[in-house]
Amino acid sequence: MTHETPNEGVMSRKEIAKKVGHKCLVSRRNFLISSGVTTTIMITMNPGTAMAKEVPAQVTEYPRKLIAKMSDLKLDEPLDFTYPDEGEHADSMIVRMGVKAGGGLGPDQDIVAFNYACTHQGGSLMDSYKADTKSLGACPLHLSTYDLTRHGILISGQAYQSLPQVLLEVDGDDIYATGIFGLIFGRKENLHG
Repeated sequence: MTHETPNEGVMSRKEIAKKVGHKCLVSRRNFLISSGVTTTIMITMNPGTAMAKEVPAQVTEYPRKLIAKMSDLKLDEPLDFTYPDEGEHADSMIVRMGVKAGGGLGPDQDIVAFNYACTHQGGSLMDSYKADTKSLGACPLHLSTYDLTRHGILISGQAYQSLPQVLLEVDGDDIYATGIFGLIFGRKENLHG
């Protein structure tokens, strides 16, 4: 989707968002999140150069789901929820860790949420949170362990991908899940159906 403008010859992100009718999610971060239900729009790569060309961009639309209240979160006590649906490997957790974390929110940027399925072979990481190391694991299958302060990066074990991080949004005291960064184990796309 392009539109001629006097300066660049392409539509800005804000103009695309207005035309599409919802918040434009075409950013580097959201390109990486793009597994799920998608809508294809066209963007121009390398505008104003000889290499300019239109390419499809995918916009992922995850459900916005209330998963917890800030006031209910206790230090180092995970709360379980399912997201983005009720399907296989949708079990997830949210925790306030007391230390700043990648993707963390709240006044101390210490509240994060992750999917419980190990990225190696899908072993459940439920009930494996370690408060002293702020990690999840070891997986009962092959001992993969993930650092929750650094976007769920692998610390040890057989996995080769970070743990999928649930993207969060705060509205007053309410915490909503709004997307997933990474692919949930066993799925070709994060949203079923």
